Amino acid sequence: TGCARSEPKILTHYKRVFTSIISFDPHNNLMRPHTLNSTSMSKAYQSTFTGETNTPYSKQFVHSKSSQYRRLRTEWKNNVYLARSRIQGLGLYAAKDLEKHTMVIEYIGTIIRNEVANRREKIYEEQNRGIYMFRINNEHVIDATLTGGPARYINHSCAPNCVAEVVTFDKEDKIIIISSRRIPKGEELTYDYQFDFEDDQHKIPCHCGAWNCRKWMN
Repeated sequence: TGCARSEPKILTHYKRVFTSIISFDPHNNLMRPHTLNSTSMSKAYQSTFTGETNTPYSKQFVHSKSSQYRRLRTEWKNNVYLARSRIQGLGLYAAKDLEKHTMVIEYIGTIIRNEVANRREKIYEEQNRGIYMFRINNEHVIDATLTGGPARYINHSCAPNCVAEVVTFDKEDKIIIISSRRIPKGEELTYDYQFDFEDDQHKIPCHCGAWNCRKWMN
């Protein structure tokens, strides 16, 4: 479990472990994986949370992203705590009531190129190690396997309460976990991994327990 990660006991079922930033397609109500850039963030963020195209909140939020990120870097420890998950393994929980659109935590790790990520993935698989990787864009991946923070423990859900978003700060792209609704204190944080669909041999069972669970993560 975890974004682009796998527990050792199910590692052999993973064909590809990378995931992408996701956004909402308002035309067919489906979540589709893609890569965000700084010019598309506002539209994607707005449609993900509101399904609308003319709300004043989106513009206000984009203007305040930098200040929110600065605050997040010093206050994120007040937002979350790590504990056993009802879904699988460890999970990340809300340490206080989190309002909708809150920047909860940053997904951190070592930023590497695709070629390096592919090599590391093979090494981690040979070591039967849990893999924690998150794709930033077409060229770069965050490897949180050995150098990551608590965000890597956020589990998948088919009815998530968070999304991942790219925020540019000091000319660097950051992956931020943002609440998609109000999250009460003590609730587990989740988002949709949006793994690519695989053949039956490589299917990964989903244990999120959501009312709309797809039964498979890929």
